[in-house]
Amino acid sequence: MSKVIVVTSGKGGVGKTTSSAAIGAGLAMRGHKTVVIDFDVGLRNLDMIMGCERRVVFDFINVIQGDAKLKQALIKDRRLENLHVLPTSQTRDKDALTTEGVKKVLDELREEFDYIVCDSPAGIERGAHLAMYYADEAVVVTNPEVSSVRDSDRVLGLLNSKTALAEKGDGSAVKAQLLLTRFDQNRSANGEMMSVEDVLEILAIPLLGIIPESTSVLKASNEGTPVSLDEKSPAGKAYMDAVGRLVGEQIEMRVNPGEQRRGFFQRLLGRTA
Repeated sequence: MSKVIVVTSGKGGVGKTTSSAAIGAGLAMRGHKTVVIDFDVGLRNLDMIMGCERRVVFDFINVIQGDAKLKQALIKDRRLENLHVLPTSQTRDKDALTTEGVKKVLDELREEFDYIVCDSPAGIERGAHLAMYYADEAVVVTNPEVSSVRDSDRVLGLLNSKTALAEKGDGSAVKAQLLLTRFDQNRSANGEMMSVEDVLEILAIPLLGIIPESTSVLKASNEGTPVSLDEKSPAGKAYMDAVGRLVGEQIEMRVNPGEQRRGFFQRLLGRTA
């Protein structure tokens, strides 16, 4: 059965698009037929991070408005057989997205793909709302700093109240998991950024993964390559671990913050197993 996963966070600059590309590539590497959709109308970046910006002819909005067929807009990744990208428009505004249009495209994609990854724009306005509205699961991307965590808490409220699953009124909800990005253990220990425990205490959702601060993320973005394809990158490995957990694998968190905190992670994984 196909799953729609939204990669979301209220704050900009936390790594949603980088994470969408890395997760999409990771799922494809595991043999799942995957498509990543850019919902950031007017400010599209997914095609650049995926390295296919020169191949864009038709886009998400063209499909919604009936100017192109879905097959015409989908771009097949050159590196991974199971990965496709659906770019969005740089010249329209977010009003071009409609609830009916998004549903129609997602329904068509569900017939062909195992996973549909929706790269949400920043904020909580129309584009972000439509990116999460039909989601089955959510990856909430957060940096370990107060404003990012606060905005993610607001997004969790929307996931629990303003999605198709929530509106059923039968107790259904979008399954949300936390992806903590740009984490630096030394800075956390020195009190320069929030600890993993502090973030988890505030958001109170399962931890999907911890992505360390790494220059390889910027390098991969500049090269148009999902960082999860970089087997030597700590961030790439962390993304691949997160993808494994996303599909149900039991993978230990690759963080080594000392004996006391190791005990915390062991207890955490014991609760989520």
